[in-house]
Amino acid sequence: MSTTTTRSTRALLLNKVPEVTAWFWIIKILCTTVGESFADWINVNLGVGLVRTAVIFTAVFAVTLVVQMRARRYVPALYWLTVVVVSVTGTLYTDILTDQLGVPLWISTTVFSVALAAVFGVWWARERTLSIHSIVTTPREAFYWLAVLVTFALGTATGDWTLELTGWGPGRSVLLPLGLIAAVTALWRFGANPVLSFWVAYILTRPLGANIGDWLASPKSEQGLGLGTFGTSAVFLGTILATVVLLTITRSDVTERRTAAEETSDDAAPARERAALAGFGALAALTVGLLAYTNSQPHVSALDAEEGKAPSCAAGSISAGEAHTRAGTAFPASTTAGYRTIVEDTRQLVASGDQSGAAKRITDLETAWDDDQADLQPADCAAWNVFDHEIDDVLSSVRASRPKASAEESAMDTLLTTLP
Repeated sequence: MSTTTTRSTRALLLNKVPEVTAWFWIIKILCTTVGESFADWINVNLGVGLVRTAVIFTAVFAVTLVVQMRARRYVPALYWLTVVVVSVTGTLYTDILTDQLGVPLWISTTVFSVALAAVFGVWWARERTLSIHSIVTTPREAFYWLAVLVTFALGTATGDWTLELTGWGPGRSVLLPLGLIAAVTALWRFGANPVLSFWVAYILTRPLGANIGDWLASPKSEQGLGLGTFGTSAVFLGTILATVVLLTITRSDVTERRTAAEETSDDAAPARERAALAGFGALAALTVGLLAYTNSQPHVSALDAEEGKAPSCAAGSISAGEAHTRAGTAFPASTTAGYRTIVEDTRQLVASGDQSGAAKRITDLETAWDDDQADLQPADCAAWNVFDHEIDDVLSSVRASRPKASAEESAMDTLLTTLP
């Protein structure tokens, strides 16, 4: 009896995570949105670079985690600061694999899924529980934060892969993770295993928060709200701060005590739990079916459009000659004539030795091409792919630090031949 009492008191003193209430999920989603927008702002807008940004936040995460783990009890400000930092760090790790190393998103998703399974496996083998209500020792807290880091990386990879498969833009892309979280919530209330439900929902909040961030930050021309990455980060960081201050004052998310009866209540009736597990399987199958169907339809990858890459196309690649023929039918003649005029003007400037004038004129092609994207890509995705690659070649050759007239003329001649 004495040993049991001592452990209960120690659990109360060392409980390091908040109670899972509505506030928990609200701040978690806010943190994931910041992880997406703040990482983009530092990496792109400030020009720090992806790798250097990842190194900076890895160091910040290490310091923050040490302070968090040295604390003897749950402190809202410290806990949620750690979540914000780990959300940015996990996002950056996935971005490095995708953007820096060129690892396909399906591979990143698979690797992080296996890594998370390994973390949970070792955690369970050592502690015999994965419940966040049991984070009462240093090893359990270490497992918890490692799992959180991997879930952010996995959620980033899974969310980006979904955008790649579907081509959904801002706003619409919010609906899938939101619907899945609602379904998980319904299964949990029906009787699903609470630990499984928690971690599935935890992973899904990452693509939900990221998609919300993209929707808010994207310009209105791309069906976003136009707040920008800095504006979105500022709004959400301010909201997180206000919410954390409220929780610090009210202590409404502090787990005062977990009795044996409460721990037992976490276990659902076996029959309901098995039925709910089948429900998870059906939900996964429906999600895979939806993604497979949307991927089979002609579409443009939302990530490619966002990052300025050549769009993906379910119709596959075609030759320049076929693109010439198809564009003559699918693209307005006045539009392609405008592109031709710009390229011919640029070619004359290059021939006359006016490189700065050529670089300025070719920017008109880039602007016009981007402005016409929404109309031309749906008209013929495969033809668009061909032209996009050729225009990129022209832009690169004219804007090279040491441009070569022969390379510039070759790239422009290729594009002029393909244009109808």
